[in-house]
Order: sequence, then C-alpha cells, then structure tokens
Amino acid sequence: MTQYLVKLKPGSSQEKIIETGPSELTVYLRAKPHDGEANEALIKLLAKNFKVPKTSINITRGTKSRNKTIEF
Repeated sequence: MTQYLVKLKPGSSQEKIIETGPSELTVYLRAKPHDGEANEALIKLLAKNFKVPKTSINITRGTKSRNKTIEF
C-alpha cells in the first residue's frame, strides 16, 4: 500500500494535484466541503490520476479535515 499526506484546497477554480514532496500532495478541488462532497471528489480525482479503482482508495485520517492521510 502507498500512503500519502494530502493537503486539500476545496472550492478552488480548477482541479489539480501538485506533488509537494515525497508522499505529500496538495490537491485543489472545485467541490465544497459539504456532506462529504470534497472527499468524494478527492477519491475520484486520485483514482483517475493514479489509474487505480476508486474502491481501493481509503481516507485513513482526517475525513473532516483539510489535512488527510490517504492509502491505496
């Protein structure tokens, strides 16, 4: 399993992933952090970018925070 520390920037004008260090990502999302929409959009974007199924991506820490730990 690969683990990443993710700093989430919801409500951005564009969606992109920036690698800020080894195993560290800053992710910009259009989705707002309301009713889990940002978490769903994060999983969808990571799955597309890393070419893995959405079901294999888990948010292990920080589901209600901008700083998250992701495993897949």
